[in-house]
Amino acid sequence: MALLEHRKRRHIEVCLDGDVGYHGVTTGLERYRLPYNALTQTRLEDVDLSTEFLGVPLRAPLLVGAMTGGAELSGIINRNLATAAQRLGIGMMLGSQRVMFSSALGEDAAKSFAVRDVAPDVLLIGNIGLSQLTREAVPDITSALARVEANALAVHVNPLQEAMQENGDTDCAGSLDRLHDVVPMLDCPVLLKEVGHGIGASAVRDLLRRTGEVPVAAIDVAGAGGTSWSRVEQLVRYGELRYPHLADWGIPTAQALVEVREALPSTPLVASGGIRTGSDAAKALALGANVVAVARPLLPAAIESAAAATEWLQRFIDELRVCLHGCGANDIAALRGLGLTPIG
Repeated sequence: MALLEHRKRRHIEVCLDGDVGYHGVTTGLERYRLPYNALTQTRLEDVDLSTEFLGVPLRAPLLVGAMTGGAELSGIINRNLATAAQRLGIGMMLGSQRVMFSSALGEDAAKSFAVRDVAPDVLLIGNIGLSQLTREAVPDITSALARVEANALAVHVNPLQEAMQENGDTDCAGSLDRLHDVVPMLDCPVLLKEVGHGIGASAVRDLLRRTGEVPVAAIDVAGAGGTSWSRVEQLVRYGELRYPHLADWGIPTAQALVEVREALPSTPLVASGGIRTGSDAAKALALGANVVAVARPLLPAAIESAAAATEWLQRFIDELRVCLHGCGANDIAALRGLGLTPIG
């Protein structure tokens, strides 16, 4: 577990200073154009960005994406992000809480996730890996969620990242059965998410194969085009990029979003993976996302201060509002009804 804590710190360092983005893959959002309306009848200040996600109201359809936890710097980052989320009325997803399962590190690790005192009202989503989602672990998971007072749980699936990680969890056999069996044992909504390589049509087919129903409350498609965690793990493990083709492998965010929305028309979806601007967010919402999530672009601001994180997020929200205004949409439902114009 000490090695796990060290790896968490290295993740932060590499994401701050390293070249961790995709090189040969984009989100695909650049292939769409928002429908500009020169005769919009909206008032900018009246554009309503509010929504609800996992039963919690949000002032904007935005989550701080899963980032970090388990190290001292992680605690600073999480508290600054949570303070910003509270000020802006948006949600927040914690980094993996696996480190809290250790009796040796549990107390110290838990402190890095403790944000409720600065963010009493935010939608707070806990986080574990599908590898840790077992019947035997339900008491530990329940305890970890209770300690941070989370509203919901994100279960991340990341086979490519784990394959690149030293001593990663590479046995995925039976994981779908465990997802179906264990989720009903948890007393909170569960969100299934990738970490940045995408959930697409094939994963949804597998998800539905057993019962024909989605066993989770929502899905974060977390597509390719932003941070490549295959690239991050190679840099952390080897200090170099040994497998460049694996660093650019994934389903682009726009493609993942379209595929999952087509297969699951009523399931709440999060769009993440390369969402960098309010314009990106507007396109993702128009393609069918309920909310969007942003992570790595926030990292420098989150290390600096809560004020810096708040400013970054406010600019993002302001741009999203202008996009709706320029499209002639008073709210998110109206934006979805407009559709997007494919380019080329």
